[in-house]
Amino acid sequence: VQLQASGGGLVQPGGSLRLSCAVSGIGTGNYAIGWFRQAPGKEREGLSCIGVSGATHYSESVKGRFAVSEDNTKSTVFLQMNSLKPEDTAVYYCGAALFCSTTSPEGYDYWGQGTLVTVSS
Repeated sequence: VQLQASGGGLVQPGGSLRLSCAVSGIGTGNYAIGWFRQAPGKEREGLSCIGVSGATHYSESVKGRFAVSEDNTKSTVFLQMNSLKPEDTAVYYCGAALFCSTTSPEGYDYWGQGTLVTVSS
């Protein structure tokens, strides 16, 4: 079982990044994939989730700025992040769960290693 997050980096305020989460070994058709982030000294925060049916969910903090999607094979899930702000700076993680949740990391059975996003001028 492996989730591999990638695509992080340094971006200026107002810029965009697209994160990828490569999923293998868990039968992605049976798991929801969620995106979380964790800034230094803060708890892991739920951002977005895409369910088995393809339904998408967002937290209020990113609704309208971030968009989650998946490729046709359901082996890669993307998080398109637009209008980035300095407060979006964090390590971003993808996780797999039986049911979508953006409110808590509990229930997520598998996690990727995280990718750092830094928003700064």
